[in-house]
Amino acid sequence: MDLLCFDTPLGPMALAEEGGALTRLYLPGGPVPRMASRETPLLAEGRAQLLSYLQGGRRAFSLPLAPAGTPFQQAVWAQLARIPYGSTLTYGQLAARVGNPKAVRAVGQANHRNPLPILLPCHRVVGKGGALTGYAGGVALKRTLLELEGIACPAR
Repeated sequence: MDLLCFDTPLGPMALAEEGGALTRLYLPGGPVPRMASRETPLLAEGRAQLLSYLQGGRRAFSLPLAPAGTPFQQAVWAQLARIPYGSTLTYGQLAARVGNPKAVRAVGQANHRNPLPILLPCHRVVGKGGALTGYAGGVALKRTLLELEGIACPAR
């Protein structure tokens, strides 16, 4: 596994690459593995695309992703990738999209375990009525990302 740590306007992040695909994005404030950072062409491109997104210049990512997870998690994450920039879905809507409308809590857990937040945009999934619910990087970061995309968030 190769790892690249870098600074962003939101704080330090890190990307992991394995087998020619990105496997993990570490958000600011979270744990980052203690290992040497090594820049590969893919990690450099991932950093460039993330920084462009955070500066408002990119709306979609074109990177090879290989998140490890169960078949259900993979199905949820595949649907996350289809939520357009500047749009949101509720957990119930996402559950319906994966073919199990009653699996709202399981969808929430799959989002919680998403190893590639932002790239697989779980921040675009909200509670009923647009309520901002949990996010791996914290609700404040979720609000920041949604507002970056022009989404009006409910008052705090």
